[in-house]
Amino acid sequence: MSIINNSKTDPNKILPITYSWARQHYKDGIANTWAPEEIPMQDDIEQWKNPHTLTEEERRLILWNLGFFSTAESLTANNIVLAVYQHVTNPECRQYLLRQAFEEAIHTDTFIYCCDSLGLDPDEIYKMYQTVPSIKEKDDYVVNLTQSVFNPNFSTEGSDNIQKFVHDLIGYYVIMEGIFFYAGFAMMLAMKRQKKMVGIGEQFEYIMRDESLHLAFGCDLINTIVSENPEIWTPEFQEEIIALIKEAVELEKIYANDACPGGILGINATEFSKYVEHIADRRLERINLPVQYHRENPFPWMSQSTDLSKEKNFFETRVTEYQQGSSLSWD
Repeated sequence: MSIINNSKTDPNKILPITYSWARQHYKDGIANTWAPEEIPMQDDIEQWKNPHTLTEEERRLILWNLGFFSTAESLTANNIVLAVYQHVTNPECRQYLLRQAFEEAIHTDTFIYCCDSLGLDPDEIYKMYQTVPSIKEKDDYVVNLTQSVFNPNFSTEGSDNIQKFVHDLIGYYVIMEGIFFYAGFAMMLAMKRQKKMVGIGEQFEYIMRDESLHLAFGCDLINTIVSENPEIWTPEFQEEIIALIKEAVELEKIYANDACPGGILGINATEFSKYVEHIADRRLERINLPVQYHRENPFPWMSQSTDLSKEKNFFETRVTEYQQGSSLSWD
């Protein structure tokens, strides 16, 4: 049995389970079920309409993050449905991918809900991936990183193609969902800590919890493919991946400087850049590559929600309570 290229696998036959971790990720995803409309937005609406509650820099930060995430979630959904799903032949992994696709739809719905609640121009928000250079560069980078799997003639047969597939999975899961998303999470949760736009902040918390699962599944998928095809994990390929991640970090630093050039909420672009380096090291560790930055976490208050240490411990905990529109609770 193998996780890809298994012609003997019936994709409709989920039993017996081969990869228990994939089944667990699916069950954890089900436990995370939520919907944006469950979170009240009245306070956010009042703050947004009040010209004295938010600074222009804070408003800009909110709009930029909504703009980036609204297009990024569509990109990730397309990756799953149009590319990743067809090449992963294991049925329990495919079941999780279906769950993840549903969550990406929920995340897209979140931005619709936010735009509708605040009376934002959806065209302005969705076009930011074209009009804001640092957002466009991140989106273009991921699109370029995942070209192989979108080729209609692409196959995962053979070591070279398996290596290309892992390359694209790293671009999608590790770089897009594991690095490009997390600085934006930190920005929005920093606002929530200041009691500003708490409804949006809480929605980002739920999205972040989903994304932690996506990242964990993606890394397990990548590591399993590598363990079953060790010949692809050459020193040259490892160096190529490290270089890609380091380039992604630099793009995210540019975005951080653009999004909050003068500092905001007691946090400046330099600290966001340090945070990006910190999480990049955690992502490298997760796929068995050496750390590059040795950066301490500049935002210790983010540890509980976004650090990889939390992601590692996440599956040792259980969701103790699911309340509609409430804060998250683990033990």
